[in-house]
Amino acid sequence: MRLYTRSVVLVCAGALALLSGCTADGATRSEKPVATPGPTATTTAVSADAARLAHRYRRAGGLRHVYGIERRDGPGGAPLLIVRTRDADGSAATFDELNGSITRFLARERDLPLRKGYLMDVFGPDGSLRHRFDARP
Repeated sequence: MRLYTRSVVLVCAGALALLSGCTADGATRSEKPVATPGPTATTTAVSADAARLAHRYRRAGGLRHVYGIERRDGPGGAPLLIVRTRDADGSAATFDELNGSITRFLARERDLPLRKGYLMDVFGPDGSLRHRFDARP
């Protein structure tokens, strides 16, 4: 009987520990405005404006595999940057280099406002989402 009682107590304690993290609405509160999730796969085509901006970026010393850069209004006044690349390497180091290079270029050449942060979606050569980055404070 003692083994059965101990088992019941342990199961109940485990259930309480799991349930203690739950809220009534099942969500956590955050001050950060929530963006609607964008696509995780798109076509590989870019608009003429996105191609021209990427061309200027590459001429200014940017990464040669970037073939499209688009800037849209994002949530809470933070810009959304959509980058298309022919590079199949989806590593964090490659993204860090791309992220820094593009934001420096846009801040310098296009007066990209960064005080509210920014969001960046990077799509690979097959149109699939490689990175979704939220740099809002």
